[in-house]
Amino acid sequence: MSSSPTLVRTTCTRDCPDACGLVATVDGDRVVRLQGDPEHPITRGFLCYRVGTHYLSRQHSPERLTTPRLRKDGRSTPVSWDEAFDVLASTLDRIRRESGAAAILHLQGGGSLGMLKNLNGVFSRLLGATETRGDVCDAAGAWACEQDFGAVDASALHDLENARGVVLWGKNVAASSPHTATFVKDARRAGAEVVLVDPLPHRTLALADRFVQPRPGGDAALALGAARAILDAGRAAPDLDAYTEHRAEYEALVRTRDVAGWAAEADVPVEEVRALARFFVERAPVTTLLGWGMQRRRNGATQVRAVNALHALTGNLGRPGAGASFSTSRRAPFDLAVKDALADRVPRTLRVATLGHDVLAADDPPIRAVLIDNMNPVATNPDAGTTRRALESRDFVCVIDQFDTDTTATADLVLPTTTMLEEDDLVGAYGHHHVSAARAVVPPPDGPRTDLAIYQELARRLDLGDALEGTPREWMTRLGGRLRDGGVTLDDLARGAPRAPRAPLVAWEGRRFATPSGRFRFLTDLPATPPDDPDYPLRFQALSTGRWQASQLTRADEEREGALVCTVHPDAAPGIEDGGEAWLESRVGRLRVVVRHDDRYRKDTVYVPRARSVADGRCVNAIISARLTDHGEGAAYYDEGVRLRAV
Repeated sequence: MSSSPTLVRTTCTRDCPDACGLVATVDGDRVVRLQGDPEHPITRGFLCYRVGTHYLSRQHSPERLTTPRLRKDGRSTPVSWDEAFDVLASTLDRIRRESGAAAILHLQGGGSLGMLKNLNGVFSRLLGATETRGDVCDAAGAWACEQDFGAVDASALHDLENARGVVLWGKNVAASSPHTATFVKDARRAGAEVVLVDPLPHRTLALADRFVQPRPGGDAALALGAARAILDAGRAAPDLDAYTEHRAEYEALVRTRDVAGWAAEADVPVEEVRALARFFVERAPVTTLLGWGMQRRRNGATQVRAVNALHALTGNLGRPGAGASFSTSRRAPFDLAVKDALADRVPRTLRVATLGHDVLAADDPPIRAVLIDNMNPVATNPDAGTTRRALESRDFVCVIDQFDTDTTATADLVLPTTTMLEEDDLVGAYGHHHVSAARAVVPPPDGPRTDLAIYQELARRLDLGDALEGTPREWMTRLGGRLRDGGVTLDDLARGAPRAPRAPLVAWEGRRFATPSGRFRFLTDLPATPPDDPDYPLRFQALSTGRWQASQLTRADEEREGALVCTVHPDAAPGIEDGGEAWLESRVGRLRVVVRHDDRYRKDTVYVPRARSVADGRCVNAIISARLTDHGEGAAYYDEGVRLRAV
């Protein structure tokens, strides 16, 4: 007689700010349903399509990798785990002896945001391998917040109930953070006015009372124009000097153009700039939720700093309902000393945003082997072609993954790993302050192993000592030391999602900042603006979608999604009918697309969903150059000029 299905609480560890609480319905060794945890203070009982509807088809997909595969005579051949470890360990050991461990590169992405994934980096540091620096996600925005506030943090989402005004600045919460959207809805119902600032119209428009549509990359000019209008009207916060520094230099920068000049640079009507200025003063307290796309530009850090400065100028910082929120720190609640203590073992770093170019250029020693986990860089990094060539030209590439990807196609060895429903872990969030635990609600199928088990075995075979030894539960206890010091135990995490100890309800309350002076730091200059390319006049916006997570599509998913769809204003595609096919071309390459017309779009903008398959000719990163942001060594994805040409 079979037992009844059971309900098990766990946490989503995918790369998303919401870090949702899950309730898994388990029947035997199979998860048959995923629901949002109704007791989780952020999830509040519902899930996005990507997890609630789509994830179980991925979990149970027949495409799932279950056996190590080794390239032999040009073919990827199933092998035992013993053979896989023998080959991997002997290859890394030989390269380490011949060229030094710096010839081995460890690449780790955000495929899982569980805290135990930091132990993958402990392995690479024990080995002495090369690591990466910067980020393809949030590097410029994080750098900007560290400059302005001294650290990256944000107010609690529940503090939105105190706001009279909410600005969604480049933040499509409907797609990228649907649980944040519910808090915005609550604030609006309570009387807050909501403004959406974005070059693109999207589903989040339904939450907004007003829509401001600057040119792509024009956000800094818009913020500085609003600041100029505030200064001209004498409506800056009266106590600015008590909590800011570099005020004179900032005001001089703002006054380099009048309101009309800044409006022209942002390509926004002057009255809309003035209305935004009035909004920050008259609707105070105002909270701005900043999106991650606006900082993925060559002036990305400057754009975030300009918005932060507008908050400081108007006094919308450090009190209930007021603040500029880019991100919370998901790592801050946890004790990562075991990894941090090994930082001096890293012999060098390469920039992840220009990964392919940096790998090809690395010398003394050249990169000979690459270990990749939680990452599909061929599809997700800019300049996919160069990234692929860089990996294919190495002596040995090992990829740890759950499915075949554009990156596993470059690998000599592929190792199958477990999913988030088969692992125990700790979870922080970068969209709120609640912490929780992930739980192995079902055992994995025969074959896949956890990242921790893989790196522990490899450490043994390479005689790296016992620093990585321990069960997942023992490591959760170690990494949870800060939580325990603050009164939060692992048992508390098993029962729910408490707020992290010492996490603020109001960021920078009392206007006390983490800078050396304790004051907010205004920006004082702007980066040079590169000229537009007249041969490629359209600005390429390749953004996330609510249908899949990053590049995590199976082959079946790719087939269902079909052709790559490009959305533009009709005037941006002359001679190309709605539904017609075209080449979307950049100086890097071209993609075949189906064109859709939308007269709400700017005439200089193209939108395509990001992170499809390179092999299928549908990956936007195949036509995006590898460029760096102005600060933080982030990836400037959204400055690519493109054009459309009928097929």
